[in-house]
Amino acid sequence: MTSMFGILRRAVTPGRKDGLSAASTRAPERRQHNLFEAAATFVAASVEEDQDRMDEASGWVSPEALSFGVGELACRAVIALARERDESPETVARALLGLADD
Repeated sequence: MTSMFGILRRAVTPGRKDGLSAASTRAPERRQHNLFEAAATFVAASVEEDQDRMDEASGWVSPEALSFGVGELACRAVIALARERDESPETVARALLGLADD
């Protein structure tokens, strides 16, 4: 019966051995970033002209994933601004790029 509780305890608390947590016995693992975190950090760093932070964010994901994330961020930003301004996304996008018709 006691061994069954031990098995259950190990199943519920993986990484624990003799009362020590997994964190105390393993080297710290590097945190994984997703492409949206990388894109948000990269774009914010670009605006702030922080090359070190841009380089850091660029290393979190592949160049293709970063490009996709930046594009997705741009789409969402244009949609949010268009709703806020009650304008079409095309009008907002062209205005942000200085292409607005006068």
